[in-house]
Amino acid sequence: MSYTRMRFSLAAGIARLVFTDVARHHAVDRVFTQELAQVARACELAPDLRAVLITAEGRDFCVGGDLREFIAERDRIQTHVLEMTVDFHAAILGFNRLRAPVVVGVNGVAAGGGFSLVCMSDLALAGRSAKFNVAYTKSGLTPDGGATFFLPRIVGAQRAFELMATNPTLSAQEAQALGIVARVVDDEALADELEQCVQRLAAAPAGAIGRLKTLLRAGQSNSLEQQFDLEARAIAQGAAHPETQAALDAFFRRSQS
Repeated sequence: MSYTRMRFSLAAGIARLVFTDVARHHAVDRVFTQELAQVARACELAPDLRAVLITAEGRDFCVGGDLREFIAERDRIQTHVLEMTVDFHAAILGFNRLRAPVVVGVNGVAAGGGFSLVCMSDLALAGRSAKFNVAYTKSGLTPDGGATFFLPRIVGAQRAFELMATNPTLSAQEAQALGIVARVVDDEALADELEQCVQRLAAAPAGAIGRLKTLLRAGQSNSLEQQFDLEARAIAQGAAHPETQAALDAFFRRSQS
């Protein structure tokens, strides 16, 4: 399948999604959301998927919604925006459902929908010059892409409200301090750090990583008792898996050598 806003490939268990609309700083328009949903479906259908890496070419990660398109679609703006959000949300639901971890690498600006994509990731790394801004309300809009779901769970309800209502621009270091990204690296080292990260995840026992992602997602809404039950079932299931048995055998062989 051909794409105009992004490039998608899948090899050796790693799905790679690269935003390619450099001239428009990867603005989120109707085509972008359609293609993103197609990529998410491809990932969901991919056998033996081990990790997903989302990055962007050029100076920025994603500046958010294409407001010029909003103006051009003024006469049918509600329908247009609803069509966009259906695909945008389908994509994020698809990535969220994956057992494979989703890693995002942020260069330059991540704003609006781009900010939402960072928040939905399982692991985000940022270049030192990256900037983050929720951006919606300063244009009279409200967040989509799951930002109102993910961000309060990352930073807490009051801090999320402040970030969404007042739209401060966060440095990469500030985003890391809030837990929006896990790690900040020098800009020139970002690509190598991301590659090492996804390679480590792809080489890890896929069942364990998948069960970990399921546990962490469920823990956002489960009671402690429910989470205990889910943890017990997950670790018991994992202990019986041939992949786990092989890993345990390898551990003991190394310890005895």
